[in-house]
Amino acid sequence: MSYQMYYRKTGTGPALVLLHGFPDSGAIWHHIAAQLSASYTVLVPDLPGSGYSSLPHPMMLPEMATHIERMLRTEGFDDAVFAGHSMGGYTALAFAAQYPNMVRGLSLIHSTATADDPEKKATRLKAMELIRNGGKEIFVKQMTANLFADNFRAVHPLIVKHKAEAGMEVSTEGMLNFYEAMIARPDHSATIASAHYPVQWIIGEKDNIINFTKNLTECHNCPINFVTLYTDCGHISTIELPAQLIADLSTFSGYCYQLHPETE
Repeated sequence: MSYQMYYRKTGTGPALVLLHGFPDSGAIWHHIAAQLSASYTVLVPDLPGSGYSSLPHPMMLPEMATHIERMLRTEGFDDAVFAGHSMGGYTALAFAAQYPNMVRGLSLIHSTATADDPEKKATRLKAMELIRNGGKEIFVKQMTANLFADNFRAVHPLIVKHKAEAGMEVSTEGMLNFYEAMIARPDHSATIASAHYPVQWIIGEKDNIINFTKNLTECHNCPINFVTLYTDCGHISTIELPAQLIADLSTFSGYCYQLHPETE
């Protein structure tokens, strides 16, 4: 039997695919998907190794992209707008590189088209060693705290705690595979530079994971850009500023479908 990736489907209309980050599952999009489903068919997968999706074998991002393509075909869609948070953005870029004609628009939410530099790869390898040696809980707690802007973390300690608990639900095997996949991903600067579709950038000024200045410079490589700087946000606007993110995704998706209307 072929592999089946689990995904949630809600709403009607053109397709909008929401891809989660690390260490998350599609459940993080629950509130946002519910709001956007008034106008779109929202498809939210658990990427292999998270949530309800198993990890049958080591799987890099291009192979995950093939399962997203299969999901769209199964639901009868030839294209979609893609919104990816952090690692979800890397996965969306892998999809765009393989299936450019299936992309109506690409929203990179606290994400980047560049590959890991040597320092970032070394940091990931150290984290993998910690996880393998039984330090998964320590790693998740430290990483989760770093996702949020300092003021949000101080005011909402229970939200940060619940986010860490959700991160612990990702299996050790899944975490290690996601890190391997992120380390192995190529630079996709050429992918966005040649994009025939609009690209949206959601950038957190207080992001501790991706430098916002570098992000702002990077976004100028795209022919058609939507750039929004969230001045009081860290790396996870899905939790820190969900209402703003919903509004921005709605505006961007509407533009993408108006820009490239369906043909007879």
